[in-house]
Amino acid sequence: MEDTYKFLEKIGITKTSESFASNKRFNDGGQYRLEVPGIQSPKVMKALLLEAIKRDITLHRVTQTKGIMLLEDNDIKEMVELARRYEVELFLSVGPRATYDTSATVHTKEGSRIGYRLRGIDNLVYAIEDVKRAVNLGVRGILLYDEGLLWALNKMREKSLIPKDVHFKMSAHTGHGNPASAKLLEENGLDSLNPVRDLQIPMIAAIRKAIDIPIDLHTENPKSTGGFIRHYEVPEIIKVAAPVYLKTGGSVAGTHNWDTTEKEAIARIKQVALVNKMIERYYPDAIPSPKASKDLAIPDY
Repeated sequence: MEDTYKFLEKIGITKTSESFASNKRFNDGGQYRLEVPGIQSPKVMKALLLEAIKRDITLHRVTQTKGIMLLEDNDIKEMVELARRYEVELFLSVGPRATYDTSATVHTKEGSRIGYRLRGIDNLVYAIEDVKRAVNLGVRGILLYDEGLLWALNKMREKSLIPKDVHFKMSAHTGHGNPASAKLLEENGLDSLNPVRDLQIPMIAAIRKAIDIPIDLHTENPKSTGGFIRHYEVPEIIKVAAPVYLKTGGSVAGTHNWDTTEKEAIARIKQVALVNKMIERYYPDAIPSPKASKDLAIPDY
């Protein structure tokens, strides 16, 4: 096994020590940012942001997970305007994916391994069209579920067919959980990686050593993905994973695509407040990104 470890070390993949702490940061010097996923509509997004202001909580990213194709243009425009007004990133997820098309396989126990990936060239085209519509309406953050789609979109971004300031984020539902996979995605244009939700701290640290892009980590989960809550681990997660997005509020939802209500959006902000208290109590020197940093994927005018 030692020979394999040595080879991996030569190509940038190394084990971490118990004392490992990341010295990587966001461009603004911050170690962490706060993200609330699963916000599916303008009215829920507004309730979330107003509650954050009421509690004096700085949110950096809001993510919609049901799919661009399920939003009307006016919905997207309203969410874009809210993101601009409150100076937060808005990430919309690609709508076409295996669970939305005619696949029977994906709904079986074995076929569930397909995840939310795309089947066939037509669905690849539909997904790209989904992204183009959102981008044309001002969205600058796109949540992806397919590595091939990332490759194609990055080629388009390189040729300025998609604006250079559009950020691509890979979902935990693609199932990536090791440093080699993380490097592969980074080399293909990924801007932010959400690995699988249940990685141990040393596993997270190994991914951080291998890549420079932000890592997005769930501090809690809906019942459909285990329901586990990692609030006490947050200080250590920041130390080893910086720069990191802390994805909070998931335990309020039943599933990944949960239609969060306005009341539940307020409950999600309460969860963010609990995470902030953990940071204040156990890692008070942790550096958050300031509000409205220049490299945030805030919608464009």
